[in-house]
Amino acid sequence: MFYTYVLYSSKFNKIYIGFSADAYKRLAAHNDERNTGWTKKYQPWEIIHLERFKTKTEALKREKELKSSRGRSFIRSLIAGH
Repeated sequence: MFYTYVLYSSKFNKIYIGFSADAYKRLAAHNDERNTGWTKKYQPWEIIHLERFKTKTEALKREKELKSSRGRSFIRSLIAGH
């Protein structure tokens, strides 16, 4: 299984969209103090949306959709209701 996930940093009002075979392990990596990537400066993160797919290709396709203008509008509507 593969997952497309949306992380949200309420402290900084930032979103991050990604995919992984283990979304909760990725969340832990994004929140790890040893993280040196872009997500480090906006910690802590929480998963606000998660979708499961059978293939990596499907998960990547959905990640791309969520990163579009329409996808980001969908995500912002989730945050407004969060």
